[in-house]
Amino acid sequence: MDPEELRSLLQAVARGERDIEDAAEKLSSLSFADIGHAKVDHHRGIRCGFAEVIFCQGKTPSQVRSIVREMLEHGDVVLGTRASAAHFQAVAQVALDARYFEDPGLLVVDRREARPSVGHIVVASGGTADAAVAEEAAISAEVMGNRVTRLYDVGIAGLHRVLAHQDVLREANVVIAVAGMEGALPSLVTGLVCCPVVAVPTSVGYGASFGGIAALLTMLNSCASGMGVVNIDNGFGAAALASRINHEVAADQR
Repeated sequence: MDPEELRSLLQAVARGERDIEDAAEKLSSLSFADIGHAKVDHHRGIRCGFAEVIFCQGKTPSQVRSIVREMLEHGDVVLGTRASAAHFQAVAQVALDARYFEDPGLLVVDRREARPSVGHIVVASGGTADAAVAEEAAISAEVMGNRVTRLYDVGIAGLHRVLAHQDVLREANVVIAVAGMEGALPSLVTGLVCCPVVAVPTSVGYGASFGGIAALLTMLNSCASGMGVVNIDNGFGAAALASRINHEVAADQR
């Protein structure tokens, strides 16, 4: 249950359209549900603005399927990260409308009549090889109810490519900048905009990139102020942070 759904429930009770006992029963399951191998947090959406997200890696397909089934009994949107085709096939048995995005490894069930699309998040990536992480960020942010613009393959090896999109970058409430190799794109972007920048190092690169550690260290040591850094390949984490920033800014702009 998300905050809007909770308000609708309480308004229905106030108007006499819903029985108090029925509403109380629905609210009684908001804490969490113990399904044996997992404790599903049904209160997450109210506390944090978006439902609990399933980290599928390390879970069996049947475990993910049962978590999704439980979540859909209490909500209308499910997001799973690091999902495999086997996870998707299991979930499709209980949710025929499930969608699978293979490259970023995302599993989505979205039954909302109209998905919110507030504010503006720009996702910029250094190269085509970074696209999977960038898409994890972009799709996750969209599912969380944000308007997203993608600027892909605008790395610093061709500086003119990112400079050609300065107007779009400056319209954003927050920018997610994704880069591997030496990881310099976020510093460049941060120096061009006045909004916060969430930097995502990727594991793309040759041997001395050390699986993304070189890009991570570049971003952590940036001289451009206004940048925050998430973990290597953590597009979802960047989306979650950017979404909170964007929703707060969008609320202030209304």
